[in-house]
Amino acid sequence: MATYALFEIDWHDQNMAKEYREKFGSALEKYGGKTLCAGPPQVIEGDWNPARVVILEFPTTQAFRSWYASPEYAPVLKLRQDGATTKTVVVIEGPTR
Repeated sequence: MATYALFEIDWHDQNMAKEYREKFGSALEKYGGKTLCAGPPQVIEGDWNPARVVILEFPTTQAFRSWYASPEYAPVLKLRQDGATTKTVVVIEGPTR
């Protein structure tokens, strides 16, 4: 069953954000992940006001967890942790698109 990961991110260092985006893809693809969307959302209802939302898709929850804990993603994760405030990381299992 596919797994979707939602990240709420607010970058405060644009140089780190650029480097993160450049390095992010290869680690993601190795674990079967892909970016479905990334950017500032348009809130239709409610008072949620995130700066940026990223939604990733993985083949399984285990694939997501393996990627998130991987040695390939570790230096990229550090860029996000140092250059942004990550308010939320949520994983949801759902049907394959």
